[in-house]
Amino acid sequence: MTPQIDIQHMSRAEKLRMMEALWEDLSRDDSATRSPDWHQQALRETEESIAAGQKSLLDWEDAKKELRKKHE
Repeated sequence: MTPQIDIQHMSRAEKLRMMEALWEDLSRDDSATRSPDWHQQALRETEESIAAGQKSLLDWEDAKKELRKKHE
C-alpha cells in the first residue's frame, strides 16, 4: 500500500525539505534521468552571463540556505 501524504497541511519549509529528499533519491541514478532539451541552452546562457560578469556562482549549500530563507 502506498503511504498517503497530506501536503495541503504541510508548511512551505516541510514541502521544500520533502522535495529535496525526493530529488536526492531520484538523482542517485543519473542514467535514468534525462535533462529536457531546453536545459542545455539555459546552461549555455548562464555560462555566458558568468563569463560576462553579469552573474556569479554560489556553492550549492549556500544556494539552498538562501532559497530556504526566502520561502520560510
